[in-house]
Amino acid sequence: MRYTLYEKGTILTMEGEKTAEAVLVEDGIVAAVGNERAFNPPAGTARVNLEGRVLLPAFLDAHSHFSAAANALLQAPLEECVNFEEIRQRIADFIRENQVAPGEWVVAQGYDHNALAEKRHPTLGLLDAAAPDNPLIVQHRSGHVGVVNSAAICRLSLRADTPAIAGGRIGVENGQLTGYLEENAFLHYQKQVPMATAETMLDAYRRAQEIYLSHGISTVQEGMFTKELLPLYQALLQSGLLKVDVVGYADAAAPELLKALEDYRGGYRRHFRLGGCKIFLDGSPQGRTAWMREPYAGEKDYRGYPTLTDGQVEGFLRFAAEEKLQLLAHCNGDAACAQLLAAAEGLRTAGIDLSPLRPVMIHGQLLGLDQLKSVKELGFLVSFFVAHVYHWGDIHIQNFGRERADHISPAASALAAGIPFTFHQDTPVIPPDMLETVWCAVSRRTKAGAVLKEKIGVYDALRAVTAAAAYQYFEEGSKGTITPGKRADFAVLDRNPLTVPEEELREIRVVETILAGKSVWRC
Repeated sequence: MRYTLYEKGTILTMEGEKTAEAVLVEDGIVAAVGNERAFNPPAGTARVNLEGRVLLPAFLDAHSHFSAAANALLQAPLEECVNFEEIRQRIADFIRENQVAPGEWVVAQGYDHNALAEKRHPTLGLLDAAAPDNPLIVQHRSGHVGVVNSAAICRLSLRADTPAIAGGRIGVENGQLTGYLEENAFLHYQKQVPMATAETMLDAYRRAQEIYLSHGISTVQEGMFTKELLPLYQALLQSGLLKVDVVGYADAAAPELLKALEDYRGGYRRHFRLGGCKIFLDGSPQGRTAWMREPYAGEKDYRGYPTLTDGQVEGFLRFAAEEKLQLLAHCNGDAACAQLLAAAEGLRTAGIDLSPLRPVMIHGQLLGLDQLKSVKELGFLVSFFVAHVYHWGDIHIQNFGRERADHISPAASALAAGIPFTFHQDTPVIPPDMLETVWCAVSRRTKAGAVLKEKIGVYDALRAVTAAAAYQYFEEGSKGTITPGKRADFAVLDRNPLTVPEEELREIRVVETILAGKSVWRC
């Protein structure tokens, strides 16, 4: 038996309002929680002095893309670019510094046209100048749209008369391709870009895992497991590299994946398990492709658009029910939310109840307050991308007007309605910084300083990334709170989020991450 006593700090158990002075861990499992003076630890117990710091359950990532986060580390980063010239220079520097040979693919990611001086997507001419000798694909920060250069157009066999792809758009002006690709069109051609070698990806997975661990995260999501990821995961799992648990959600349009991942349905093997399946119903609000019931501000008719038909959505929900799989459904706009809820209601009328599978509406940015009753009745959870309030809140005010923007990620209304909800960062869209996300939910402050409605308290925000996230994963019996019998997965913070001033919440730092009673990351 291996015993460890964590003491001389503040323990936030996330079980009710309970706090404790110490935690006793036996072989990676919480054995006792309470007053350290009441403990009688066995001889030889290792004692860890928290030195006044705060220990709470490790955070659970309710939605992100682990492989994409790893891949992003191999790509030219454009997040900080503020104009076209910086994009051109960053890509050219990446090619030179990485000695990319002529003809090899170059991938860049993270630009946001909303943050560029030009207020538009990079042009074909710009990308040709940045990578004159290489096919180049550049992904928008949302992950839903992107741009390619002329060499990539040739390599992908794109033509101006290429048939339209349902739920997507290919940019054409005056009969010529612009290089712009949107939603399903972007995803379709992105999959044709060669992936990195398994050896290169293993190193990227290792680095990505360290980033998650540095934010106190114990459980990570592979939010869209496609068939292209199978060989990479075979190498990853054989390597024994994983310390975090990874939950994968298979592309519902590729049912053959279920057979390939059958051995991972019952539980974790080598820290991976299949959690269910995933579908996309629309795009992103900052990219103006989220599907809305009412037009975007300043538009007469444009409401965004769906990526699936009503029949397809119902078919995927029926498939999930038949296979007894949890379903994650990407919905940003309220029209997409309505489509999902209508399909679920239709199945319920036919005698198929999805609620035992805890289906999850992912993002729910513009989920209408009038739709919350259906969300609850149909047994959906919602995982809000609440950090949008800070990162794109001002853009949402422009795109939707203040009244609609006030209620993006309506966590307070969901809390009042008794709807289980979690928070996520959709990494690599933004880093997996749970404490910034907690601050976003509590302050509801945009970059320009506007304060939106739907504030919640710090404790409820912390529950959304601990206990509620464990519930979303059907793992509330082993994770999410510091309770005897659960795994000793902890994050150690330098300050107490329940007592610091609101403006300091996002300045709190994770100083150590502990998994199954073992320290796996320390600053």
